[in-house]
Amino acid sequence: EVQLVESGGGLVQPGGSLKLSCTSSGFIAKYVIVWVRQAPGKDREWVGDIMAGGRASYADFAEGRFTISRDNRRNAAYLQLSNLKPEDTAMYYCTTDGSHACRRGICADLGRGTQVTVSS
Repeated sequence: EVQLVESGGGLVQPGGSLKLSCTSSGFIAKYVIVWVRQAPGKDREWVGDIMAGGRASYADFAEGRFTISRDNRRNAAYLQLSNLKPEDTAMYYCTTDGSHACRRGICADLGRGTQVTVSS
């Protein structure tokens, strides 16, 4: 089991971009990396994931705007956010929990997350 740390969040204007990082002190090559987010007052929602082999999947709201990648040599994964909208404002988390429950937002082993705020 590995521990993941998110970083890269911040304040960005609508239409802007951010690249979030998910790093580990351990080896992540064999793990799926899942990104989820939670906005204030809303349920946590699945953003997407990337399998060990590199295949990525996305929630409908993320398709075409967000890109998940990974660099196993650096024990890191990334979430590139583009064309951001105010409704993307949320705390973003990464986890190795690839369960169906996590697809519904019930995820284990979440870290502190990184805050993304989209506002003009």
